Formats: sequence, structure tokens, C-alpha cells
Amino acid sequence: MPFVGFVGSISDFDSSAAQRLVRQIAFIAECDKLKEVFRQTLNTQSRRAENDAEHSWHLCLCVIVLAEHANWPGLDVLHVLKMLIVHDLVEIDAGDTFAYDTAAMAQQHEREARAADRIFGLLPADQAAEFRALWDEFEAKATPEAKFATACDRFQPVLLNCRAQGAGWARHGVTHDRVVARNRSIADGSTELWRHAEAMLAEMLEAGQLPAGPK
Repeated sequence: MPFVGFVGSISDFDSSAAQRLVRQIAFIAECDKLKEVFRQTLNTQSRRAENDAEHSWHLCLCVIVLAEHANWPGLDVLHVLKMLIVHDLVEIDAGDTFAYDTAAMAQQHEREARAADRIFGLLPADQAAEFRALWDEFEAKATPEAKFATACDRFQPVLLNCRAQGAGWARHGVTHDRVVARNRSIADGSTELWRHAEAMLAEMLEAGQLPAGPK
């Protein structure tokens, strides 16, 4: 019986597959630029600025190790990992937005949405749509997976800042009250992670490594 699932010649198929591969490789090469985007968070040993690729790797490790502490026992861990691998790619164009820079944060989504259009648009249409949907889901923070992804995205810099004795926060005059206000939404994804984060921040406050802030 002749094969009827594909209309066209073998050469047509080869050409289509080759074009698809070219777009995929172009996207992968473009994403190498993420290694050059530096964050305000400091690495705990060298105290140099962490880059976005390091951040993405560390977040994925957090998910694999800490998934059992999510607020939902049936969490789709692979889906969370996909979200966290793609969500910071927009910073290739938009740059890292410091979490405690109120003015920059106000325009963050708009800048990053434009970047998402360009960067995910490098991919074949089906993958572009899939990656953009993952990014949009993370931004909406409505699903259990997005809430846990956000919890890890907030918890990781808190952990590094605490392990660096607050050196990254001190550079910008960040105080305990602002860190708590920014990060209490960790509890939306994991009450256990937020409990641990609160305890770390309390220790920082007691040790004088993180000022309390105005009363």
C-alpha cells in the first residue's frame, strides 16, 4: 500500500527538515548570549555577579531537588523545568531587571514581551508557540507549576544572598522589609520553602547583615 501521510517528494521533505533544523540551531546559538547577561545576585564563593545561564541551571536543580515541598503532590516537574529553562531567555534583549528597582520593574513585562516575540520567533512555528505559551504561563503565575516555578525563582536569589552575608543586597541598600515583601509569594508555590526563607532572613536580621528598614 502506498504511503499517503505526506504529500510531496522526498526532496521536499529533506528541504523542509533542513530549514527546520537551521531555525532550531539559530535559536540555540542565539541563546548562548544568556551567558553574558549578569544579574545583581552574587555567587557565594567568588562574589562575582551570577549570569542568567547559571541562574537557569541552578533553578532547574532547585526544582529537581525540592519538588517534594511544592504545595501540590501531583506537580508536573518536567513542565516546571521547561518553564524555568525558557523564562529568562527574554533577558538577552531586555536585560536583567533588578527586583528592587521599582521604576525598572514597572516596564519589565512590556520589554520582555517584545523580546519573547523576537527570540521565540526564531524557532519553527510550533516550537515558537510552545515556548511562548510556557513563558506566558510563568508570567501569569496561575497554575500550580507556574507558582512553584516562581517560588524557586524567588527562593534561589534569597538563598544566595543569605549565603553571601547579604553582600548583594547591601550594594543597593535593600532592607529586610523589602526582601520579605518581594518574596513572601514563595508561599504560593511552597509554604515550606517560604518558612525556610523567613528563618534565613530572620537570622540575617539578627546578625546585622540585613537592616530592618524604616519603622
